[in-house]
Amino acid sequence: MKKKEQIDAQIAKLAEKYKDSGQDLSSYLDGLLYQRYLTYWDYIHLDTLLSLQVPRTYFPDEEIFIMYHQITELYFKLIIHEEKQIVDDQSQEVPLFIEKLNRINNYYKALISSFSIMITGMEREQFMRYRMALLPSSGFQSAQYRMIEIYATPLENLVHESDRSDFSDENSIEELYEKMYWKKGATDVKTGEKTLTLKQFEYRYTPRFIRIAREVEGNTIYHKYLKLPEKSRNNKALKDALRKMDLNANVNWPLMHMGSAYRYLSRGDKAIEATGGTNWKEYLPPSFQKVVFFPNLHTEKELENWGKQWVDHLFNPERIS
Repeated sequence: MKKKEQIDAQIAKLAEKYKDSGQDLSSYLDGLLYQRYLTYWDYIHLDTLLSLQVPRTYFPDEEIFIMYHQITELYFKLIIHEEKQIVDDQSQEVPLFIEKLNRINNYYKALISSFSIMITGMEREQFMRYRMALLPSSGFQSAQYRMIEIYATPLENLVHESDRSDFSDENSIEELYEKMYWKKGATDVKTGEKTLTLKQFEYRYTPRFIRIAREVEGNTIYHKYLKLPEKSRNNKALKDALRKMDLNANVNWPLMHMGSAYRYLSRGDKAIEATGGTNWKEYLPPSFQKVVFFPNLHTEKELENWGKQWVDHLFNPERIS
């Protein structure tokens, strides 16, 4: 095809694209003439991005703390982006399912491998001081982390382990939500009183969590897997990717937080309280929570020992300097 014929064909396609917009192609071409060239810094809003680090104190390492959490939230957004595509997909094509799961696992890999920035990348004395200016905020209040869970698995799998046998998919979303495992991490065991951190979090995000739970009711990633034909469910690459996501989300990622918490908040038998008043020694260990997105994909022994061997080997408090 000659160059003029190629251009004529492209113009015809553009005219077809814009004919339903209420404006003809000529108007859009005029706009194109006036449009500025796109730059890298404008495209990613670089100046805005670099202005979002606003420390509350004068300790230099606080800026590291802020940036790392912002990076983490961007990775969470990427994970949710892939989860939504799995949930919304109507084709039930296994290759697409695997591709999205592999992307999710790559995002977790980046998160987990970079967490050494939090464990050893800040001075402990600085952290212990500027953290007091952050009260009562806490990483506990990451809404996207909860959204990842809601998209992944039915709410009954997110009920606290001590209450799980009393709940099933027969319970309402509201009943299940009230017993989410993470709420006990910010609730006084003796009085049952919720911390301000939890109260703020629930007030801000409960409506959104409930809405998402309704949207994916019967259609979470786990539901999508269970609805596949038996041959597809037995696809080894698919099962491996799902198991890997489960371990990344519910064992490996929480354990990195355990390492950070022991580094900054633990000295021998004495544990310093987290900024939000959360009981991190009870809340963070995966062997205590036993949150599993895809329980049918693990053996009884694996479920029984969920997270234990990793805690014992990697995060013995005596090994954290």
